[in-house]
Amino acid sequence: MFEFRKPGLHQRQTTLLRAWVAGVFALLCLLLLVGRLWHLQVQRHDSLAARAEQNRITIVPIPPRRGLVFDRNGAVLADNLRDYTLQITRAQVRGSIEALLDDLRELVYFSDSARQKFLRQYEQSGRYVPVMLRNNLNDLEASWFAAQAWRFPGVTLQARWVREYPQNESAAHVIGYVGRISEADEQMLEESGQLGNYRGTQVMGKKGIEKTWEHALHGQTGVEELEVTASGRPVRELSRNDPIPGANLELSLDIGLQKMAEAQFEGRRGALVAIAPRTGEILAFVSSPSFDPNLFVDGIDVENWRKLNESPDHPLINRPLYGTYPIGSTYKPFVGLAALEMGLRGAREKVSDPGYFELAGQRFRNAGGAAYGPTDMHRAIVVSSDTYFFSLGALMDVDALHDFNRQFGFGEITGLDLDGERKGVLPSRAWKRKAYKTAEQQHWYQGETVSVAVGQGANAFTLLQLAQATAVLANKGVYMKPHLVRRVIDPDTGDSTYPVVGPQYAIDLNPENLQVVQDAMVDVVRKGTARLAFEGAPYQAAGKTGTAQVFSLRGGRYKAQTVDERLRDHALFMAYAPVDDPQIAVALIVENGGWGASVAAPIARSVFDWWLDPERLEKRHLQQRDEPPAVPVQWHAPGGPSAPPTLPEPQLALPVRPDPGDVS
Repeated sequence: MFEFRKPGLHQRQTTLLRAWVAGVFALLCLLLLVGRLWHLQVQRHDSLAARAEQNRITIVPIPPRRGLVFDRNGAVLADNLRDYTLQITRAQVRGSIEALLDDLRELVYFSDSARQKFLRQYEQSGRYVPVMLRNNLNDLEASWFAAQAWRFPGVTLQARWVREYPQNESAAHVIGYVGRISEADEQMLEESGQLGNYRGTQVMGKKGIEKTWEHALHGQTGVEELEVTASGRPVRELSRNDPIPGANLELSLDIGLQKMAEAQFEGRRGALVAIAPRTGEILAFVSSPSFDPNLFVDGIDVENWRKLNESPDHPLINRPLYGTYPIGSTYKPFVGLAALEMGLRGAREKVSDPGYFELAGQRFRNAGGAAYGPTDMHRAIVVSSDTYFFSLGALMDVDALHDFNRQFGFGEITGLDLDGERKGVLPSRAWKRKAYKTAEQQHWYQGETVSVAVGQGANAFTLLQLAQATAVLANKGVYMKPHLVRRVIDPDTGDSTYPVVGPQYAIDLNPENLQVVQDAMVDVVRKGTARLAFEGAPYQAAGKTGTAQVFSLRGGRYKAQTVDERLRDHALFMAYAPVDDPQIAVALIVENGGWGASVAAPIARSVFDWWLDPERLEKRHLQQRDEPPAVPVQWHAPGGPSAPPTLPEPQLALPVRPDPGDVS
């Protein structure tokens, strides 16, 4: 009997033990579950609630409307148009992208090349980054797609502002263009702390005013909070901060004058800059040939880029700003004024001009072999006697000439509100020591000053510098900073601020010496080398013609008909008018055009006739009378000076040697 009960007791004990173990295990699991719930519901409540809210609410940036650009009379130079685009987001696409595109093409047309371009961008983009398939949809195409949008998950119709340049090629180098924001642009924006302000923005300024005034034109991005479904479909708007549109810019350009001047360069390569001497406002800024900036807005196609980039005429180069040239005889008035200020030669002192000047056994000859006999400074400027200025160069110290003429802006960055300005070369001993390596090359020879004195040799200036120097001369030595943006206009209030108000400095000049040079420039137009171009003009202009060699003749005679067209001399002219009340100063170059008197001076005459037309003068007078008082705004072009130079000499750096990329 005992033996029978013992196994039953053991079995009950074993079952009880198992029950206790199971109970403890269940209790531990329950404790773990409670602990996990405590951790999630209490300890991590705030962070998880925020994440849940983010899953429900999405933040959408609202890009601002870009500021407009006008000329001085209100003509639109850069505008915004409403545009529709089709965008595809990979994460929302169901099935094959190729099949989706085939079906979509039945509603909205896009070319095979556009399809291939899209597919390349689609493969490289993130899952949640929209990729544009087609832009510039018209209202009919947009309505067709909107009615069938349910068939195309992942494809969205978006409205946007797109940049347009209604003047096409006119003033393209001034206005510039916008382009898609690249990775380099994003990095630059991030380093400057501006990336957040560009969320949702697809383009930014790449060239011209669009680039240098990007900060003002772009505006401030807005933010919209939307409640969305799990699939990302918007349900309702929770909050909204509207974007602040970019400022509007009024340029000093007159597009009528600009187009008229550009027409004078039809079929020619060259540059022209017209400045208002008393204000420093750029009235016309011609770089010929030009290009259509509309090609760049959504990315230029390969064929158009190849045509522009490989053209031997280099239409993309901003010639007045980037091209550096020897300016020939247009430099002579400044050399003559320097000689008078230094006391090297009296204005009435005559020098024999047999047709050449000889120094150390080397003969420097007059252009065309002309001989003018006894010549003083007035006559030397009027007839453009090289011999007179050769002999003047032999008396001059190149460093003294450098220090005097840099005050007019030669060989210096003017700080114009455009990117890419070249410094050029205003020769000096310090420049040559920096430009060359060996001691023999670094030595400055007096014969070099002889060539420099007639605007040749190492001289290499931009047309902007020549125009600015002409304006300073017309303004009796008062230096006004050249600028293109006349005023910045708040799009909401209409209030205006002005980038440039008042002169930067004044050059200390003897009025008598200045009068000698100006009187000679008047006679250049009245009875000298430019007399035929200005015959019958109802105003009195003062100017100087110039012809600059492209290559050295090495003692030979120049015959244009035997020289390759692109090796022929450049034709130059600088002038201002009217003499008693200068309203406009002009400098221009026609590349490989030949004689400045016959090619360049007539272009300047056309510009003066247009600007000084009595009806236009009266209209401008009425406009100026009605303008609000000027309020200055602090702004400096990239690479420009950080502060106006001190009187009487500007604090300027030494020039550098040009590289082989210079336009010639």
